[in-house]
Amino acid sequence: MKKREPISHIMTKTVVTANENDNLKNVVELLRKNTIRHIPIVRGKDVIGIISRTDINRLTFGALFEGQEGADEAILDMLTISQVMTSKPKTVSSDTIIRDLAEIFVKEDFHALPVVDNGQLKGIVTTTDVVKYFLEQYAN
Repeated sequence: MKKREPISHIMTKTVVTANENDNLKNVVELLRKNTIRHIPIVRGKDVIGIISRTDINRLTFGALFEGQEGADEAILDMLTISQVMTSKPKTVSSDTIIRDLAEIFVKEDFHALPVVDNGQLKGIVTTTDVVKYFLEQYAN
């Protein structure tokens, strides 16, 4: 097992983002269409928040991802991204060691972190990325 492997090897480099002025319906559509669970919220180049499927499901009856929109649509119209997102999310740099990232996920109970280098969003890394990496290590 490579002990000093940086997260740049496992992170997703093409990140789907939303703007703070978008509406929540757009965020739900991005989550659905891209089959992802987390979307960083940006203001220009700055990452100002993150929204997860879990955040959306807490607001709704969880039916949004099952194709049962209806009543949940009204909830999305009433709230803004700023009201739902986790503000000022913790970020990591692309040279963070995978083991250190795993410790952050375990201690902080995060499931995804934006990867930011020099103030610019470079990727996103998730617990799934870490688990896949460790499984690959066992396969060798």
